[in-house]
Amino acid sequence: METNELNAEQARQAIVEHTRRLAESAAAAGPGAVVPTTPGWTVKELVEHLGQTQNWVAEIIERRITDPTRLPTEMAVLPTDPGEWPAWLATSSRRVAAACTDDALAAAPVFNAAGDERTGTQFWMSSSLNEAVVHGADADSAAGRATDVDPAVAAALIDNHLAMLTSPTWRMLRSESADAISGTGQTLQWRATDSDAAWFVERRPDGAVWRRGSQPADVTVSGPAGALLLTLTRRLPLAGVSVDGEAGLAQHWLDSTAHVAG
Repeated sequence: METNELNAEQARQAIVEHTRRLAESAAAAGPGAVVPTTPGWTVKELVEHLGQTQNWVAEIIERRITDPTRLPTEMAVLPTDPGEWPAWLATSSRRVAAACTDDALAAAPVFNAAGDERTGTQFWMSSSLNEAVVHGADADSAAGRATDVDPAVAAALIDNHLAMLTSPTWRMLRSESADAISGTGQTLQWRATDSDAAWFVERRPDGAVWRRGSQPADVTVSGPAGALLLTLTRRLPLAGVSVDGEAGLAQHWLDSTAHVAG
C-alpha cells in the first residue's frame, strides 16, 4: 500500500512546531478555559496530558522498551506556574523528537502498541505527531482560533488514523468499535481537495479495510486534508466538509470510531 508517510525529519519538526502552536493557544485561552472539542477538559489538563505523554513516549524509545509490562509508570510533573508551560512543552516535544532517531526508526526493537507492521518507533512518532496536531486543534478551539494543518502532515495522520482503527490492538481493546465498522461491503471515500490524497474504506464482515486511492463509493467526503483529519478525529462536524452520497454512512463511521478518551 502506498503511504503518505512523512520523512523522519519532517515528522520531528512537525511535532515540535505543533506543540509550540498548542502552547501559544493555551496561553491565549488561559489555564482554566474549557476545551469545547474535548468535553470535561480544561486547558491545564490538555497541556499536562500532552507534555506527560511526550515524556512518557520518549522514555519508551530511549530505553528501547519491548515488554508492555515494563512501560514507564511515573509521569512528568506540570509546572505550577502557567508561565513556565511553553518552555516545559518545548522541552518535552524536543525530547520525543530527538528520541525518534533514524536508527531507532529503522530497526531498534521498541514496543508497538498498535501491533501492526510498523516498527515501534515509527508507531510512536506517528502517535506523537497526532497528539500534537489534534490536541493543538483542541487548544485552538479553547482560544477561539482556527487550526492550520499542512496537507502533507494531515495526510500522514489520516493514514495513521485508519491504520489504528484497523489494527490488531484496536480489534482486541475496542471490539465494539471494530464490530461497528465491519459491514457487508459498504464503502466510504475520503478525498483531499488540496492534494491528490484519497482513502477508500470497505466495511467487510471480518472488519474494515482501507487503502490509498480514489474510486466510486457509497459516500465520498471531500475537503482540505486538514479538515478531513479534524473531521475523522471528531474535532470538526461532518457538516463542515462536502458529503456526496449516503451521509448517514459517514456519520456512523465517525460515531463508531471515537477513542475512549480525548
